[in-house]
Amino acid sequence: MAYHSGFAAIIGRPNVGKSTLLNRLVGQKVAIMSDKPQTTRNRILAVVTGADHQVVFIDTPGIHKPKHRLGEMMVRVAARTLTEVDVVLHVVEATAPVGEGDRAIAGQLKEAGTPAILAVNKLDLVTKDHLLAAVATYSQLHDYTEVVPISATTGANLDALMGCIRPLLPEGPQYYPDDTVSDQPEAQLLAELVREKILNLTRDEVPHSVAVVVEEMQERPDGLVYVKANVFVERDSQRGILIGQSGRMLKEIGKQAREEAEALLGSRLYLDLWVKVKKDWRDREDLLRQMGYRPEET
Repeated sequence: MAYHSGFAAIIGRPNVGKSTLLNRLVGQKVAIMSDKPQTTRNRILAVVTGADHQVVFIDTPGIHKPKHRLGEMMVRVAARTLTEVDVVLHVVEATAPVGEGDRAIAGQLKEAGTPAILAVNKLDLVTKDHLLAAVATYSQLHDYTEVVPISATTGANLDALMGCIRPLLPEGPQYYPDDTVSDQPEAQLLAELVREKILNLTRDEVPHSVAVVVEEMQERPDGLVYVKANVFVERDSQRGILIGQSGRMLKEIGKQAREEAEALLGSRLYLDLWVKVKKDWRDREDLLRQMGYRPEET
């Protein structure tokens, strides 16, 4: 039997379940999740390896109307990915009407010419009639190779989705070892976990004004891993919110991030968080680069 390997991009509007889908396909957490739009900022690579195939998934930032340079970078990253992969998974919601973002993605798919599968997510939240109507409506956006209703939350129909992906991949070698699930360095994973907890514990303007950078990561003789991370915000008021009264908010963020990181990495951690103000960092290319984003490469 021929071995198939290749790259599959996961694309869609913000908050349609792309990261949840990626984590479910891989079988463990590689992308942070939140009910806040634009949670994913960078391309996240994850690997699923089977007996006769290897799929390298790329989770992209959601397509949205950007309001700053960071947003512009995120949209360029997502759009560019369409031409660099073998197949695209366009994720939409069975519970939501077609939006301008979906139409924009369909136009980009036509221009890219890459085979595309429509994954209609959240089938567990709608009736059969509603699901069929949603599938029919979204199918009109583009000439999709396949249309697959799924639930990223429950895992329903994901085997069928994988079955549709494999034939669209070229015959080729295995790119990564069997046990590889992601290319994210541990420092990046830790930074993203901290940002996830901030997204889930704060609201209004705070979540999207935050960037997290791990400055130091060192294993001590007793096996404890010391991690120093800077949390950047744009305003003094946001810094106050993140620290909280008597430091309670920052302690809770650190506690939740540390507990999940220890479970994922299998190591005891000391997480040392510092909140710093970098005014308007999302609109400054020098600060974007300092925080690990590369606007000039998009």
